[in-house]
Amino acid sequence: MPRVLWKGAISFGLVHIPVGLYSAEKRSSFDLTMLDRRTMKPVGFKRYNKETGEDVPWDDIVKGYEYEKDRYVVLTEEDFKRANVEATQTVDILNFVEADDISPMYFETPYYLAPDKRGHKGYALLRETLKQTGKIGIANVVIKTRQYIAALMPLGDVIFMNTLRYANELRETDELDVPSSNLKAVGVNAREIGMAGKLVEGMTAKWNPEEYRDTYHEDLLALIEKRIQSGKTGVITEPSEEEEERPAKGEVIDLMALLKRSVESKIKGAKPAGTAKARGRKSGRRAA
Repeated sequence: MPRVLWKGAISFGLVHIPVGLYSAEKRSSFDLTMLDRRTMKPVGFKRYNKETGEDVPWDDIVKGYEYEKDRYVVLTEEDFKRANVEATQTVDILNFVEADDISPMYFETPYYLAPDKRGHKGYALLRETLKQTGKIGIANVVIKTRQYIAALMPLGDVIFMNTLRYANELRETDELDVPSSNLKAVGVNAREIGMAGKLVEGMTAKWNPEEYRDTYHEDLLALIEKRIQSGKTGVITEPSEEEEERPAKGEVIDLMALLKRSVESKIKGAKPAGTAKARGRKSGRRAA
């Protein structure tokens, strides 16, 4: 069983469903140790009192809110809970929206909600209601010391919760230099759109997340293993002349010609060199 992050309840209307919150992420982290390049020894960090310069053990460290210059209110984990006990223990559903109404850019972090022994019936009722109505529950939830807005969705037999970004956490697009929607003004013609459409059709497949993997991570591990085998573990690689002299601006390209070649490659059953997977492998080797 994964570690439960907290236990509380899903609340909608007068219904309370006891649940536990679990992380839905399983990241393959790539841990690196910071070294002193002169001795190749690990670099450490000290926790110290900025006034006395003395080291401070973890047991003597508390969290404080600075309300005036150099004056603090000390807050403990119990204080965070006492501020609003109900909010810290409840996934409070505020309303329900259509599944397609939420833009993907709002989604942030995934979690699973699982019922305890007393919550199975209510959990199943909410899950099946979400499935049959096609709706998503929008809720308030406090995780650790921060309140989030979250979306509750059915995923097979599980109720899946994804925290959402607040509207004011997303940047406006006004300052971005993007091409006009007037295609004639930016030089895109109907033939190019038609050819691009053919390429999209040729590359269309059923979504299968198992087909995708972190090839850059694999390439980086292969480079590390090569260094170990050659005994060159302490080599510090500097940028090559080719990388340093790379031009800042790309060359002018013939989009129509590239689209035609790409479509022809798909027809012949070959993967064009510009696909995302191929680009990922090339960029992995270059960065390494």
